[in-house]
Amino acid sequence: MGQSLTYGLNSAGAAFLTSLEQSIRKHPKRVAAAVAAVLLTGGGGAYAVASFGPDPADLPMVTITENVPSLAADIELASLDDIHGFSLYRSDVTRSNDTPEALLQRLGIADPGASDFLRKDALSQRNLLGRTGRVLSAEASNDHLLTRLTARWAPDDSGSFKRLVIERQADGGFASRIETAALTVGSRLGSGTITSSLFAATDAANIPDTVAVQLAEVFSGNIDFRRALRKGDHFSVVYETLEADGEPMRTGRVLSAEFHNNGKDFNAVWFQDGPKAKGAYYTLDGQSLNRAYLTSPVAFTRVTSGFKMRFHPILKTWRAHLGTDFAAPTGTPVRTIGDGTVDFAGVQNGYGNVIYVKHANNHETVYAHLSRIDVHKGQSVSQGQTIGAVGQTGWATGPHLHFEFRVNNKQVDPMTTALHSEAAAPVAAAQRPAFERLAAQMRIELAAAAQTLSVAQAN
Repeated sequence: MGQSLTYGLNSAGAAFLTSLEQSIRKHPKRVAAAVAAVLLTGGGGAYAVASFGPDPADLPMVTITENVPSLAADIELASLDDIHGFSLYRSDVTRSNDTPEALLQRLGIADPGASDFLRKDALSQRNLLGRTGRVLSAEASNDHLLTRLTARWAPDDSGSFKRLVIERQADGGFASRIETAALTVGSRLGSGTITSSLFAATDAANIPDTVAVQLAEVFSGNIDFRRALRKGDHFSVVYETLEADGEPMRTGRVLSAEFHNNGKDFNAVWFQDGPKAKGAYYTLDGQSLNRAYLTSPVAFTRVTSGFKMRFHPILKTWRAHLGTDFAAPTGTPVRTIGDGTVDFAGVQNGYGNVIYVKHANNHETVYAHLSRIDVHKGQSVSQGQTIGAVGQTGWATGPHLHFEFRVNNKQVDPMTTALHSEAAAPVAAAQRPAFERLAAQMRIELAAAAQTLSVAQAN
């Protein structure tokens, strides 16, 4: 009985396998699909069932060809440009060595008539050719003939800009005119990571140098940008732009910023309670970033010698260098780092042209090797006021400012003293509601700026 049952099962299994083999040969695609479905279900009890109907690939196919008339059959090809004419637009900036042909070629324009006009036109000669950095925008026809050329520049800080417009006339010639219009204020976001220096990071992020300088000024009371930056430090910034017809002419004020330095986070926001009020930078929780002393008597620049022992380049001996040397071109403005009174302004031995300023608490600052002196003894000066200019007078081997900070007539490290000086008062209680609204908006914008850095790093 058991042997008969086993024989019957074997016979049935053989018959099933024979039938399955014939089905695989007849419908290989269907069986493969069924097997794939079973594998995809992971054996979890839900199995696909293959249909062994006719394979669409085996069905008969019929190709039908029919002639269709062209929709443009009645249009001459030569007239398509007239019906679908278009203009070409391009922008650039002027260069000091521009000729009419070179300028137009950079804008994708091949127009001898336009070149001849630029060469002869008085307005173009005075305001376009030979000028550097003027923003250009050009409109040309689809055959690269000039339609309109516009150059924009902001000549001063008056809040307006000039616009030179050159246009093709109905007779095929050209005409030029000068217009004056108001600059508009916009804002931009930026972010960067320190790899070597602040300027290298802002260059990589296409952030203007003027913004980099302001960043260093804003956070100068918390970060020594000459000695304390670390690779991997990062920042986000929101700053004003002054624009002409949507084209940025120059940058304005830094509106808010965040800086991550050596594991610590610093932030700042510009707050001005009314158009006539005196503005200042505060942290996002309302603490003032202004201190009794600035960290630098010149705008952010390279320091050639710190507060340390050095080999004196003239006396040829090792001696204490009780101050800081700031390398800068002759004529660079020098500012007092704090409120005070001029105690001496004149020539003194190796210092050359030098200014001494007395401050509170028996503090005194010294500004030496000046090319000019703009103040006199007994004059009151305020923090940031220009008092002279960088030079090379006295014992100096090159143009620079020698700066000292003295406490009770003893030289101390000016950087350390400035960084630990007293901070100004926080936002007043009456101004808190307006400040909180501004700070909330700036948090959103700084978060957006930081997000652009995260996206850039991810890519």
